[in-house]
Amino acid sequence: MNRFKERYQNEVAPALQKTFSYGNVMEIPRIQKVVINIGLGEAMDNPKALEAAVGDLATISGQKPIQTKARNSIANFKLREGRIIGAKVTLRGERMWSFLDRLLNIALPRVRDFRGVSPDSFDGRGNYTLGLRDQLIFPEIDYDKIDKLRGMEVTIVTTAKNDEHARALLKLLGMPFRKEA
Repeated sequence: MNRFKERYQNEVAPALQKTFSYGNVMEIPRIQKVVINIGLGEAMDNPKALEAAVGDLATISGQKPIQTKARNSIANFKLREGRIIGAKVTLRGERMWSFLDRLLNIALPRVRDFRGVSPDSFDGRGNYTLGLRDQLIFPEIDYDKIDKLRGMEVTIVTTAKNDEHARALLKLLGMPFRKEA
């Protein structure tokens, strides 16, 4: 079993139950899935960009990403419905726990001038989205093999009913939230 999942079960869940005094064990917030998304506006002009992004995403997550297509046509962006404009991967179970472990303990500390992640990036339903500027913070990515720095979004979907409970869950798991001045 993953040490991160073990920590959730042995330390975090009991602490959350004590803090928010849940009556039932099933009320304790837990992480459902992690979605990693790369938006590729340049994929319309450069098909190689899509291949590179899909390769990076597969290396980081250990799972084959799916390609996302445009839902609507937008003339100002020269975008047609059905064109491939990104890639995403959804992690659950063991892969999710090991990715979170690597993200919090290896990748985020490697960010230059890192002062913590924003505590305000919750969506109102207990889900947290973290924007990363480049893929190089993950040790699996080889610096010499990348063609371009690409940002990505990591969305952590929880079963928490509100942002306060989700923030407590992530803080206990070790999410380095920035101190607000």
